[in-house]
Amino acid sequence: MTPSSSSAPKPTGDVTPAASAIVWSDPARAAAFAKWLSATSAACQLDPGTLRLASADASFRRYFRIDQSAGSCIIMDAPPSQEDCAPFVKVAELMAQAGLNAPRVLAWDQAQGFMLLTDLGSQTMMEVIKQQGSLDIVPQNGQLIHQLYMNAVDALIQWQLSSRPDVLPAYDDALLSRELALFPDWYIAQHRGIAIDNALQEKLAGFFAQIKASNLNSLGGARVFVHRDFMPRNLMAPTLPTACGSLPPQGANFPWGGPAENFIPAKSIEHHPTLGVLDFQDAVYGPITYDIASLMRDAFLSWDEEFVIDITIRYWQKARKAGLPVGDDFGEFYRAVEWMGLQRHLKILGIFARLTLRDGKPQYLADTPRFIKYARSTASRYRQLGPLMVLLDEIEGNETRIGYTF
Repeated sequence: MTPSSSSAPKPTGDVTPAASAIVWSDPARAAAFAKWLSATSAACQLDPGTLRLASADASFRRYFRIDQSAGSCIIMDAPPSQEDCAPFVKVAELMAQAGLNAPRVLAWDQAQGFMLLTDLGSQTMMEVIKQQGSLDIVPQNGQLIHQLYMNAVDALIQWQLSSRPDVLPAYDDALLSRELALFPDWYIAQHRGIAIDNALQEKLAGFFAQIKASNLNSLGGARVFVHRDFMPRNLMAPTLPTACGSLPPQGANFPWGGPAENFIPAKSIEHHPTLGVLDFQDAVYGPITYDIASLMRDAFLSWDEEFVIDITIRYWQKARKAGLPVGDDFGEFYRAVEWMGLQRHLKILGIFARLTLRDGKPQYLADTPRFIKYARSTASRYRQLGPLMVLLDEIEGNETRIGYTF
């Protein structure tokens, strides 16, 4: 069980104020934040002098950490013109209702895009994995990593068991089509510089139709809540309590600009020994195979097939026992997971190319060979996807070697 990993571009550790000057490109937004922080600090007993950068991600959001009388909190800076925080708030509440260890929204200025959240700590599951070094040299570390993945499986099943229709956006044919279109639009045409002529367009349309049909119809079309980025980089390892424990008193004024109804008190803020869940704002209602495919075919590290199958079958067994609609045949389930993963791989190739070419974030493109390998590996197993494997090799300039499993 040996991982191949790259350095994640999203830092999460504590940074001293002196080492992390927070830069604002818009002076007006900087002034608005200072005003909001002053009022919120007074209401929530925060220490403005401890504000420091916590992380940034692939979107326009960034996060600060700030100390408070009982631990620390996280502040989200999400410009409303570029980020809609309403889905984050909605899904955070759904996760709270499901009993998951997810951030609680303590205060939200919806008009300006500033939000105060409970702090789940500064160590991701990804960072714990990277700290273990070679698993062949220290075998006991393999047990720790296996347990982390089983904890992730438990959290995923808990999330899926809370599912109900007509609450989150549907992961339907239209959304699958928009995601798959990122691959030719950004990876093939923009990154590789290959013209999408009629012949290539027809080929891709045929592949995409097969992938969508499998993802929408496998396992009887089973649907659950889908996180969409359920992987170690977005799961927080258990740490000491860091939650913001003191809230404004009942009936307090809300002077920071947002209406009082946008203040969402946490019913019980306590330390969770379980993995924390982040980056869930894009959650949808869709195929039950998506999140386990995301967990085991990660954007930033890869495991050997033996470990992938081991965790996947343990998920399937637990999910089946819990009454989730994963079917009675693991072979059928695993095939559905692989085809779901293939859709995700192609989508992410497009997203990473777009992040580089449009958004000036080239660090993501370094992981595209991982996804080409994932996609090629899946295509090589299924005879009907053989032409896709050949096409991927043509795009990458590789020689095709064929050996189907199914």
